Amino acid sequence: MRKALVLLCGSVLMLAQFCIAGKHSIMAGRTKRDARTLRVTTILQEPYTMEKNSALEGYCIDLMKELSKKLDLKYTVHLVKDGFYGRQDAQGNWNGMIGEVVRSEADLAMASLTITAMREKAVELTKPFMQTGIGIILRKDIVSSELHFFEFLNPFSKETWIGILIAYLMTSVCLFIVARLSPCEWSEPQTEGNRFTLLHSFWYAAGALTLQGAGPQPKALSVRVISVIWWLFTVVLLASYIASFSSMRNSDSAKLSIETFEDLAKQDIIEYGTIRDSSTFSFFKNSNHPTYRMIYEHMQRRHSLVSSVEEGIRKAQGGSFAFIGESMSLDLAVARYCSLTRVPEVIGMRGYAVATALGSPLVKNLSVAILQLTESGELEYLREKWWATTCVSKEGGSSGPLNPHCLGGIFFILAGGLALGVLLALVELAVKSKTSAEEQKKSCCSVFSEELSCRFRNSSSKKDRDVPEKSKA
Repeated sequence: MRKALVLLCGSVLMLAQFCIAGKHSIMAGRTKRDARTLRVTTILQEPYTMEKNSALEGYCIDLMKELSKKLDLKYTVHLVKDGFYGRQDAQGNWNGMIGEVVRSEADLAMASLTITAMREKAVELTKPFMQTGIGIILRKDIVSSELHFFEFLNPFSKETWIGILIAYLMTSVCLFIVARLSPCEWSEPQTEGNRFTLLHSFWYAAGALTLQGAGPQPKALSVRVISVIWWLFTVVLLASYIASFSSMRNSDSAKLSIETFEDLAKQDIIEYGTIRDSSTFSFFKNSNHPTYRMIYEHMQRRHSLVSSVEEGIRKAQGGSFAFIGESMSLDLAVARYCSLTRVPEVIGMRGYAVATALGSPLVKNLSVAILQLTESGELEYLREKWWATTCVSKEGGSSGPLNPHCLGGIFFILAGGLALGVLLALVELAVKSKTSAEEQKKSCCSVFSEELSCRFRNSSSKKDRDVPEKSKA
């Protein structure tokens, strides 16, 4: 019994010593791992990584800060030595950021690094932190939009056309009301018909829109005020329409219609190219699509490749050059430079990811952290922060559709004219009511009410009164 107890105590003591030693070993290993500073390689590209006062800033720098907070990482950032993203040569050697990770010169590559099959074989790539594609940018003044069947409506925006329709309806109704109110236009509603019926009021206003008069012409001052203001409105409106339509036709006369990559490949007026040794270049090089092969062969034959995104944007700003690149970078260029526009078609959708060495234990944790930042909306916040537009147009004129605020003054004058016409008609009716009240020795208000009731009474009542009078005769 005593021997068994001694053996049991010895076993417990040995187990305790083993646990303590293991704990010390684990803590030492963790301390050693935590003390390690990760080397992060990146490349200068706005807005992912930019230099400011000898320091780096941008979307990727902010993303790395967020990842380090979630994973408790220490890191240093340096720029890639050769200025390339990463491409494999004929001997199987990688350059750029991918090459630095492969050669263990860097632990992470943090940039707008596109996920490709070749890169997946050389390094470990995390879940994508941004989706992108391949697009085209070029100057606005060398590309025109597609012609439509209702092209004649383009000089005015949709809101302006709606405003014109509302103005026409209100003016026609006001003409009808004022012509009934004014004694100068309709002095004896009991015996005579009103020339300005609702149908004639609409016809009269429509005739003015085409600069064609429609009789009969108004006699009362109130109706004439509305007519003059409406004619002024239509003259300004037609002059604006003709000027805008002429400007749009002249500006589009020498432009090309480029909406797709096929449109770009089939024309030979605008030169085009992409970044040399980039994933976009590899996409066209390896593609079997006839249009994409045609684009690749053209770029090779004409030597139209550029060395960076900045060079491609500068050439596109210069005119007669279309730059093919990542759609996210192109969207930034459009937000910064008002003279550029991006073609609607985007092809080859793929993602940007963080690269680490093959077998690195960091990949799993980084992917989880990226997904957490996506779910919390942090990545969308960074996207809005660094892609905010700073475009300030410096062009003197615009050939786009006219918006309501461009014609706001004439709409305001028309509204004032309609109100003035109705007010004058009420004054004219009030003056007549006062004169009639003195002759009939009635109150002015009662006569005014009778006049209003008589003028807006159903027109059939006049016919009903005329039938008995004829039968009596």
